[in-house]
Amino acid sequence: MSAAPRPRTTTRDPEDLTRRLTAWLGTRLPGARAIAVGVPASNGMSSETLLFDIDHPRPPAPGVPVSCALRLAADPAAYTVFPRYDMARQFRTMRLVAEHTDLPVPRTLWLEEDPAHLGAPFFVMARVAGRVPPDVMPYTYAGSWLHDATDAERAHLEAASVSVLARLHDQVPLAAAGFLATTGQGGALRRHVASQRAYYAWVVDGRPRSPLIERGFARLAELWPDDPGETVLTWGDARIGNIVYDGFEPAAVLDWEMAALGPRELDLGWLVFLHRFFQDLTEAGGEWGLPGFLRRDAVESRYARLTGHTPRDMEFHTLYAAVRHAIVMLRVAYRQVHFGEVPVPADADGLILHRAALEAMIEGRYW
Repeated sequence: MSAAPRPRTTTRDPEDLTRRLTAWLGTRLPGARAIAVGVPASNGMSSETLLFDIDHPRPPAPGVPVSCALRLAADPAAYTVFPRYDMARQFRTMRLVAEHTDLPVPRTLWLEEDPAHLGAPFFVMARVAGRVPPDVMPYTYAGSWLHDATDAERAHLEAASVSVLARLHDQVPLAAAGFLATTGQGGALRRHVASQRAYYAWVVDGRPRSPLIERGFARLAELWPDDPGETVLTWGDARIGNIVYDGFEPAAVLDWEMAALGPRELDLGWLVFLHRFFQDLTEAGGEWGLPGFLRRDAVESRYARLTGHTPRDMEFHTLYAAVRHAIVMLRVAYRQVHFGEVPVPADADGLILHRAALEAMIEGRYW
């Protein structure tokens, strides 16, 4: 599988960003400059991440790191993946998790809500050294550090990553996370799904609709849990590609923009499906991948041992994850259309890389 050109995600000029970042940094640390500004190879498809070091004529104030990461709301001129980017919400979520759990969340430093400085709101956090399982090429391909690790090392990483979810769900008091509640009618799961329907409507506004995604929503209605279960703080984008690892141990849990209140299984379904997404692509490319890694049954049983909660309705939740991911992929594809990277499709469903898997899930023949 050859790496395709990465879709365009921004119209911002890096040199201009560096100048403006240095000017802003001086308002927080007089005399400081932003140096070695760069974009990580794994920069996301929604918000942008900038890495930089602080050059200061005097030693930084106590607690201020030299190496930082900046999360910048998506470029509004770049056909954004999501309709709204609430950087204050992400910043507050990270501080909440840091306060109430023992999870390795990067230390948040500054929140800037005035878009005048860099063109959009942003926040700065301490940079954490380590390595991240790559999306491109996927970590399931031979040559990635995780693929080439030993079975014991991968087992350790899997166990530690499931523990991240267990601790998050068990340790954050729901009363402190009320600002993450999704608006709308009904319980937390009902409101979460309604918000995804609204997101899908936004994605296809003026563009071809996806019959497959709409079939997915119809099947979810048929599989709706009799009892959605306890509501907790969910990470939202719960996948190993959003964790920095020191060796095979989590050193930083990143990307909280999709955090929301809902049942525990929202995160478990996403964790399991996102691995299967990469594994299925790998097998389709003729490679073996990592078929024994993050298996659904193993994830469920480990989570149950850690929390005392036996995951339920996972057919619903893995399908929901696949539908949610399909909506994001459709938006990313339409951004490529917007920038002239691909033609307007005759079949919107053809833009969904996991089309076959999603069809199989809808028809009950995937697992």
